[in-house]
Amino acid sequence: MSNEQQIVSASIDVDAPAEVVFAILADPRQHSRIDGSGSVRSVEGPERLSQGATFGARMRMFGAPYRITNTVVEFEADRRIAWRHFGGHRWRYLLEPLPGERTRVTEQFDYSRYTGMSRRLVEVLRFPTRNRDGIEQTLVRLKDAAEQDRG
Repeated sequence: MSNEQQIVSASIDVDAPAEVVFAILADPRQHSRIDGSGSVRSVEGPERLSQGATFGARMRMFGAPYRITNTVVEFEADRRIAWRHFGGHRWRYLLEPLPGERTRVTEQFDYSRYTGMSRRLVEVLRFPTRNRDGIEQTLVRLKDAAEQDRG
């Protein structure tokens, strides 16, 4: 399996400039506002994320609550942000400015750093399929939030 096959990705066009979209993504306290997976309960962290910043999230999966700490591992203001936790997979957002103060947002679940049994476990637990559904819903919620915030 190639690394590209281990990246679940979807995109949406948003009627708001990239800096408005990025402001939502870079504020971890807004992540529960845009979460389409239903797993994010609350998030604690700095007002604005940056390269190397950490933030904590209270989550729920398979009916069980848990807490996770994430670290920002990719950061380019108004263009790209990604974070990971101990598992090594990344949640990434790529922003592409479009004409008319619009933005194409691509969200990715990237588990390409997993190999062997780790990769197989992610797939057996159906995280790629489950996360695709969550990504699609998150993008709709992010679009709605950014269009409300664009002022």
